[in-house]
Amino acid sequence: MTTSPAVASDSFDRLSRADRVVAMMAQQIEDGMVIATGVASYLAILAIAVARATHAPRLTYLACVGSLDPEMTELQPSAESLAYLEGRSGEITIPDLFDHARRGRIDVMFFGAAEIDGYGDTNLTAAGSLEQPTFKFPGVAGAATLRRWVHKPILSIPRQSQRNLVSRVQVASTSDRQRRTPLYTDLGVFELGEDGAQLVARHPWTTEQDIVERTGFEFRSIAPLPITPAPAPELVAAIRAFDKQGMRERLVG
Repeated sequence: MTTSPAVASDSFDRLSRADRVVAMMAQQIEDGMVIATGVASYLAILAIAVARATHAPRLTYLACVGSLDPEMTELQPSAESLAYLEGRSGEITIPDLFDHARRGRIDVMFFGAAEIDGYGDTNLTAAGSLEQPTFKFPGVAGAATLRRWVHKPILSIPRQSQRNLVSRVQVASTSDRQRRTPLYTDLGVFELGEDGAQLVARHPWTTEQDIVERTGFEFRSIAPLPITPAPAPELVAAIRAFDKQGMRERLVG
């Protein structure tokens, strides 16, 4: 377990949006959980490192680079960096990761997307149609099956707009409408599923009207709408210790 440095009170008062979003993601990880990440999972990797350094020292991390419980002393510029092999307790292949997920052994996994609609369908494939795409996205990789197999899939959009939260995705790359799926953005928290979207919390720097203007799907809101709480100082300290280069600030908001 990594010990996080203390955070001075004046520094804590200057929390960034990224600090709060990453801390919120880290708080979804409970001690003893098994967590996995795919490619381009910078914020998820940071959240896992922070959780392990604070409230979840006994989590198990399956990294897509091929390592089990790597040391993770600093956030790397690539999610597939060989630095995430250092200090590992073992090795894991991509087929191993899928096998663990299919057997119900993975608790939490974070998923991003180019588009997400109010039902929780995501598009990682293309703009336009599948038959005649106007623009191709990076691709689904294993998200279509992994999202269905993990116990708690979490969707995340670090920079919300009507371009990525849409009325209907152009191509449904993943879908899991039968259970409610949380969506974390730089503006707030939604829950998505078969009966549509619900806004369950907002961040203090935005308003419900601003969220409406930056959301392409219709949603209902909890009333009164809660404001996400400020993270504990130890979470903030861990975030800043692992991400000294401030990569999170370039991704969120």
